[in-house]
Amino acid sequence: MRPTVRFLFAKPAHFIALGFGSGLSPKAPGTAGTLAAWALFPLLASLNGTEFLVLVLSGFVLGVIVSERTGRALGVSDHGAIVWDEMVPFWLVLYFTPDTLAWQSAAFVLFRFFDIVKPQPIKWADSKVKGGFGVMLDDVIAAGYTLLVLALAARVLAP
Repeated sequence: MRPTVRFLFAKPAHFIALGFGSGLSPKAPGTAGTLAAWALFPLLASLNGTEFLVLVLSGFVLGVIVSERTGRALGVSDHGAIVWDEMVPFWLVLYFTPDTLAWQSAAFVLFRFFDIVKPQPIKWADSKVKGGFGVMLDDVIAAGYTLLVLALAARVLAP
């Protein structure tokens, strides 16, 4: 089933899971969801560390629930239109990424790379961990890989 605008607005869980509509993109919905997360990040950047941590943890738990419900409604547990799993982990990546276009662009490319290529253990999580938790987990691991590569790059590029 390909979700429609009607599906998007049918239930709050669908609206959230489909990234406020970004998951309806006919091409590369995961990329569209990640771009939506990047566009929304300035609204979150003013939160202090504790507030941001609460937001990300709450967003993860919410993502488990809305991904499970929306996947069930779509008949596919990790349907491509479900992009909340890209959004929350990418917010975490951006929180730890220097506030420059170059660094954030690198973060975007790396995150999409790891989410698409799925090196281990992302591939394992994607294939073995099911339901809403599985939908969210593989992208959290991709965020971890992204942050690791960015930290190594910062170390290598430091004067």
